[in-house]
Amino acid sequence: MSSTELPFVPPANVLPKVGTVRVAEGERLRSVELPGVTLTVRSRPPAREDLPPALYVHGLGGSSQNWSALMALLDGDVDGEALDLPGFGDSPPPDDGNYSVTGHARAVIRYLDASGRGPVHLFGNSLGGAVTTRVAAVRPDLVRTLTLVSPALPEIRVQRAAVPTGLLAVPGVALLFTRLTREWTAEQRVRGVMALCYGDPGRVTPEGFRNAVQEMERRLRLPYFWDAMARSARGIVNAYTLGGQQGLWRQAERVLAPTLLVYGGRDQLVGFRMAQKAARAFRDSRLVTLPDAGHVAMMEYPETVAMAFRELLEDAGELGAQRARRADRASAGGDAVDTEGTTDESMGG
Repeated sequence: MSSTELPFVPPANVLPKVGTVRVAEGERLRSVELPGVTLTVRSRPPAREDLPPALYVHGLGGSSQNWSALMALLDGDVDGEALDLPGFGDSPPPDDGNYSVTGHARAVIRYLDASGRGPVHLFGNSLGGAVTTRVAAVRPDLVRTLTLVSPALPEIRVQRAAVPTGLLAVPGVALLFTRLTREWTAEQRVRGVMALCYGDPGRVTPEGFRNAVQEMERRLRLPYFWDAMARSARGIVNAYTLGGQQGLWRQAERVLAPTLLVYGGRDQLVGFRMAQKAARAFRDSRLVTLPDAGHVAMMEYPETVAMAFRELLEDAGELGAQRARRADRASAGGDAVDTEGTTDESMGG
């Protein structure tokens, strides 16, 4: 093997099970087999029946756990599920080794088609923002609304702090980095990631830090961890260079769904200056800027993001439709149903 090649990754059906993925209280995990890919799906029971479906897609190096806080806050508004993209979280690598933005988008579309849950309220962060933008552009029938938190859309002047991530796309760099950082502990790696992704790493609780370290230790034992990171980073870089109808900004202009854009003023990976460009590109957009947030506002300020999403639902007429359905059920089922609905609504915020 030459120094520029990535390590061999065994087929998914012979990969070792290296540890248990954390499941927060009220959550559940299941594995879904689709053509060419197997996805782990994290979900939590909705507070009420007949809530509209939502799907959350994480960013580079993340997992479905990145959405746990927001999912819990919105379980009275949507029936939420979060995916582990192929090669991330608890999902094995894709059979074809395709980690491009299009490849990830294809996996999301396959899941939505197979589950029959569409159209959904679609959420994406970072890489997941690029992926969900592509999904919304090419399959508008699958998307009710689109919420993007620091989406990885092409920038002419890339953030300086994002350069090391981009360098992972260069052949040989991932292998070199693993050699140079062999002695780093999981705690050191997690502190570095949090310093890069959070506006204020001090907001992370001790329990949250311990959970992140445990997950990092698990991931580092996966034989495909760096392969998935490097190839997905390469996929982002390649997507940035595409022009014409496949360009991400061109596809953003094609999105029909009402779109919520969330940008952090302390984001070191996606330029805050891109917020206004995104607001102009998405034809039906609402922009929320959080001066103290970093790259993962849904983890740092989940209450604020949840409130902004509910306002999006209100503007899109979704909350009114939900209230009408509950009123219809209440009038048909009597006072007992109405009382239950009122209680759930107050608990769900």
